[in-house]
Amino acid sequence: MANRFLRPNLIHRFSTVSPVGPPTTIIPEILSFDQPKPEVDLDLSDQARLFASVPISTLLRSTAILHATSIGPMVDLGSWLMSSKLMDTTVTRDLVLRIVKGTFYDHFCAGEDAAAAARRVSSVYESTGLKGMLVYGVEHAEDGGACDENIQKFIETVEAAKTLPSSHLSSVVVKITAICPMNVLKRVSDLLRWQYKNPNFKLPWKLNSFPVFSGLSPLYHTTSEPEPLTVEEERELEKAHERLKSVCLRCQESNVPLLIDAEDTILQPAIDYMAYWSAIMFNSVKDRPIVYNTIQAYLKDAGERLHLALRESEKMNVPIGFKLVRGAYMSSEAKLADSLGYKSPVHDTIQNTHDCYNDCMSFLESLKWIRHCGHSSYA
Repeated sequence: MANRFLRPNLIHRFSTVSPVGPPTTIIPEILSFDQPKPEVDLDLSDQARLFASVPISTLLRSTAILHATSIGPMVDLGSWLMSSKLMDTTVTRDLVLRIVKGTFYDHFCAGEDAAAAARRVSSVYESTGLKGMLVYGVEHAEDGGACDENIQKFIETVEAAKTLPSSHLSSVVVKITAICPMNVLKRVSDLLRWQYKNPNFKLPWKLNSFPVFSGLSPLYHTTSEPEPLTVEEERELEKAHERLKSVCLRCQESNVPLLIDAEDTILQPAIDYMAYWSAIMFNSVKDRPIVYNTIQAYLKDAGERLHLALRESEKMNVPIGFKLVRGAYMSSEAKLADSLGYKSPVHDTIQNTHDCYNDCMSFLESLKWIRHCGHSSYA
């Protein structure tokens, strides 16, 4: 994955809103974040060097765990076990949790709290030169009370990030699904889609943001005009903005970049809307962005949406940052689209996804500076 950001007023032109790549733009200057470059000469192709500090036993265990998680029945068995009556008995529950902690949990999670995860980020950087992203691994909150609890954990994560040298950490990650109730995100996404289809459709609660759709974006989720947000839904949306604002402020005060994670296309319009709103609020304060958004290159509209956001950021003189990934919801996206009689919003082949990712990456790499990082979570 890659994190990049652009200085506004240096993107001089876009030929069309089409898949990104060097031929369509004049390449802007890249900011340096005033962060020292790693002392380690990082070469991601030199796997022997990257993993030299990792014991063979750990590598073998990690390989076995990754293979296990790629087997559908194994995942189903684990899900059944964790929700079965065996977890109601102290002896079996303790046994299962010890096994899980020593295998899957230790592999995928950096620690049980923010401080432990921060220590893992530091150790990874010192041994490999890879920066880490620090994330509190919770999402899909159902009500405002859960959101209030979650935002405190995200703020604790920022506090833990402050203890690390800036050279060790890429960003703190926040999941909008953890700080805004799921039903509100779905409703906001529906209303944003309907407004894109019908530009005269008014959304009185809508704040300033960047475009979140392109001509290739899937709109089939919303087939008829949605009801306006209720008073309670508007109140919950406003509270979600305040939660996001609170963690952005803490990141700004601490000089810690904040990355907003992506979701499936049912929710992504609302997430992009909130991400770009916060970027406008906080990235215009300094000459470097605090807020980053995520672009999923396996989506057919990824390149267009990246261009649209960059072009709008230039118009508004707002620096903008991105994390580029391939994506994680291929099966569910395809099933939903098929059930509604539409083609999947995901590229038809893995090679098309690679091509889109590489085109976006080539465009970003041509901006001369890139940060490679890992992902460290705790729960």
